[in-house]
Amino acid sequence: MGRLYASDSPCLLLHSVKDFSLDRLKRVAASNEAWGRHSLIIPKASGFEAATQLNVNFGLETILMKRSQYFHYAIIALFFGAMGCHSRNQVPASREKRAPEQIALSMKEASEGRLAPVYAPLAEQIAADFNLAQKKGIGIDLGSGPGTLIIELCERTPLHWINADINPHFFPHFYELATRRGLGGRVSAVFADACALPFRDNYADIIVSRGSFHFWQDKTRAFGEIYRVLKPGGVAYIGRGFPRALPIKIAEEIRAGGKLKYDVEKTADDLGHMMKALKIKEYIVYRPEPPGGEHVNYGVWVEFHKPKEN
Repeated sequence: MGRLYASDSPCLLLHSVKDFSLDRLKRVAASNEAWGRHSLIIPKASGFEAATQLNVNFGLETILMKRSQYFHYAIIALFFGAMGCHSRNQVPASREKRAPEQIALSMKEASEGRLAPVYAPLAEQIAADFNLAQKKGIGIDLGSGPGTLIIELCERTPLHWINADINPHFFPHFYELATRRGLGGRVSAVFADACALPFRDNYADIIVSRGSFHFWQDKTRAFGEIYRVLKPGGVAYIGRGFPRALPIKIAEEIRAGGKLKYDVEKTADDLGHMMKALKIKEYIVYRPEPPGGEHVNYGVWVEFHKPKEN
């Protein structure tokens, strides 16, 4: 069952219906209608009419909360010091001694091995959710590593995709893979620190990242950079885990072979706090839970939008 929650134990976290488009909420609900009922918790001042409409159209359980109930959530301080943070290859202490070449080889092998089934359905989901089939412009995959997700996205969208990663040892393989798939002119690679992105303001139409953000040392700063780089009207989809359509059996097999363990609910809560700290109004923190797969960690994702200019 998919759920919309406030901050604690969130599967979907909605800041406000007023700020987040009703059309997008409908598409989220429609894409998960096979999962049964949903729960929606929103601030009372967010837009009762929108909440009611969702309840009628999609059978959502609507719970209205007073804004005073949100006051207990602490605001995360933003520390923008001189030091940057790193993307995928800012690794935990246990892996710090590994050379960048070794990390690149390990991630390449994982992307071609146990993680291989993840990328095509994830790209399919991203392209469908954000109407990218005819979208032209710039897409960035932050911490893309071997670039497997980018290749799948190139085959489903006309966007030019940029592999922005802190480890340039991924790039030769990435370009070789793109050329082999006939996509050599559709991609670029840029050495990039997640906390100091080398792109101008309002540059990208969409920024995605899978399996990278938990390595960023200063996550709030990195999310601020992502927001800065997005064009007005742009969207970011950042997280770790699996697409909604990944079969449960495959998800179980991937989790059985993985080493990274984390508290999904805490991660979702932290993402919500960071969105609030950055004063990002249009966002959803999302935990996929397909029916029968409640025992499998499908990960956690945050989607946020940069408002269009008037």
